Amino acid sequence: MSKPEPARYRTTNWKSCNAALKRRGSLLVWLDKDMAWLAPKAGTPGRPPVFSDAAIQFCLMVKVLFGLPLRQTTGMVASILEMAGLDWPVPDFSTLSRRQKTIAVQLSSRRAPGPLNLLMDSTGIKFLGDGEWLARKHGTHRRRQYRKIHLAMDTATGYIRAVEFTSSREGDSPVLPDLLDQNPEGEEIGTVTGDGAFDTRRCHAAILARGGTAVIPIRRNGRLWKQDCPAAMARNEILGATRRLGRTIWKRWSGYHVRSRIEAGMRNLKSFGRRIASRDPDRQTAEIHIRVALMNRFNALGTAESERVA
Repeated sequence: MSKPEPARYRTTNWKSCNAALKRRGSLLVWLDKDMAWLAPKAGTPGRPPVFSDAAIQFCLMVKVLFGLPLRQTTGMVASILEMAGLDWPVPDFSTLSRRQKTIAVQLSSRRAPGPLNLLMDSTGIKFLGDGEWLARKHGTHRRRQYRKIHLAMDTATGYIRAVEFTSSREGDSPVLPDLLDQNPEGEEIGTVTGDGAFDTRRCHAAILARGGTAVIPIRRNGRLWKQDCPAAMARNEILGATRRLGRTIWKRWSGYHVRSRIEAGMRNLKSFGRRIASRDPDRQTAEIHIRVALMNRFNALGTAESERVA
């Protein structure tokens, strides 16, 4: 039996994609002069904040993008504001550290027409311990510690729609309902694609509750579930199709291989650094959200669109 030829794809928006890649390397920083840099008066007891959440998020985005400590971040932000001709005050490093613990990072996104199709995946990121090269060369001096990042990506646009940051002991299945809840209740869900770790009753029930269709491969030793609920019936249909077609053909027929896009998104997330600088869990969560906000910002400049060549 001859080996089938690999699929070939052609980029349909090469001109705009090429221009977007150039803009991603630009050193220009666009600042909206109408942005609320100072926090409004709250009218509540206690000392009010001086800087708005937008100002703190801008400073933290500069910190993560260029890999700077907090003190160097304040200096770079001051120089950016000076070159822009703005006499805005700059928060000091202690203010940035304190506000990073409580800030709610705003994630930009763009919706494509039609139902929302989501891709689910997770990865680990280190925040304490020696690097891989040092561990191989001299042995580990202290235990390496990891946290886990869970992402939900829009298949059509490539935007990250939901983020969860948990301990390394947390599995993928318990987090999926929380990722779905981060999308508006009235937004129509089309398909939810994930690997075999999401093959649980909790995941299938959460997807059906949002009106979506699960594209989750059955585990190798998977068996029929007792059909006592709609989630079990939907899962048994996937198992029946897999047995009739085979796992390879089922994955191609169901479009499961589109999950490679979120795996590429995980690599982009780690391009900002293989480890996170913060030690406090709340600050670590904000740092990951800042990375996701930067990814969505770069994605807004344009991405490649391709079609399969017959």
